Amino acid sequence: MSRRKIELKTANEMAVMHQSGLILSRALDAVAASAKPGTTTLELDEIFSETITEAGATSNFLGYYGYPNSICASVNDQVVHGIPNATPLQSGDVLKIDGGCILNGWHSDSARTVIVADENNTGVDPEDQRLSEITRKAMWRGIAAFASAKYVGEIGEAIETYVRAQPGSHLGILEEYVGHGIGTAMHQAPDVFNYASGMRGQRIKPGLCLAIEPMLVRGGIDTTVLDDDWTVVTNDGSRASQWEHSVARHQDGIWVLTAEDGGASELQPLGVTPVPLPSTAS
Repeated sequence: MSRRKIELKTANEMAVMHQSGLILSRALDAVAASAKPGTTTLELDEIFSETITEAGATSNFLGYYGYPNSICASVNDQVVHGIPNATPLQSGDVLKIDGGCILNGWHSDSARTVIVADENNTGVDPEDQRLSEITRKAMWRGIAAFASAKYVGEIGEAIETYVRAQPGSHLGILEEYVGHGIGTAMHQAPDVFNYASGMRGQRIKPGLCLAIEPMLVRGGIDTTVLDDDWTVVTNDGSRASQWEHSVARHQDGIWVLTAEDGGASELQPLGVTPVPLPSTAS
């Protein structure tokens, strides 16, 4: 049996990925700020496209195996890969925005969950807010584990350990859709499971860059792909959340490539201090 080759990046290559990640972060900021009731996901797609184009980047989603847009916009029971459309968003919708950039041949990938709300928070379900927050925090636990892990499998173990320790109603961790390596392509080896798979996975070495992206649901983890061949929905109609960052492990530590501060504000409370990439350190 053959193994897919792991692409290890140089400091200069990771620096370009960081620039791609910053463009992506700012584009997602613009999209999230515009995700209001009455706005359509097609309009959000246009905002994203215009933002990255002005910054000199291109979308790595547009045209990927024929995908028609620059972001994935998945609403409520749509878990991932939702195609933007002209249906207005409503207060209380759970919107997952997933996007990526290419800059000088190097990729970035990141996703956020936005709870769409009007000024009165009409229809906003606290359980949806809990779902998103636990997913977000689980992602950061996975990133924190990446800082010291010897093997990729430790990331999924950290994510599941955190999710299972939360009080309240049970949340399912999707097993069919996982994180991945990233670099000269959006999807590379290795796969990054979001649960304890029982496999230690590849050994982590400096230069490894990963997209860490847990997806949690309020119900069962069984899903179906719709007739558009992209949109993934939960079989029981339960709502879902997705959060994602691209992260580099370099010779001196980790750096979150798609976060303005490299992840410092979220990681330091977890006992991890991200270290700037060698080529960007002052």
